[in-house]
Amino acid sequence: MQIIMELPDAVARQLGETPADVSRQVLENAAIEGYRCGSLSQRQVGTMLGLDYWQTERFLREHQVPLNYSLTELAADSATLDKLFSRP
Repeated sequence: MQIIMELPDAVARQLGETPADVSRQVLENAAIEGYRCGSLSQRQVGTMLGLDYWQTERFLREHQVPLNYSLTELAADSATLDKLFSRP
């Protein structure tokens, strides 16, 4: 989907030097905020930005975005690992 938006010149100049730079900055900001509020998954962020899993991890870390990973998910992952690596 293509979205067209109008920004005041002063705001656009703060976001980048070229229309492509501004567009990328707006896209990255939308991805970051979407992930922070939980409306986008990590995979969706990567898809939006054309990044693989590890690039997306790095992108989120570089932008100081905490991972959306709950204690419930940690407990479930820990239980799965216990099952996978338990010895008979």
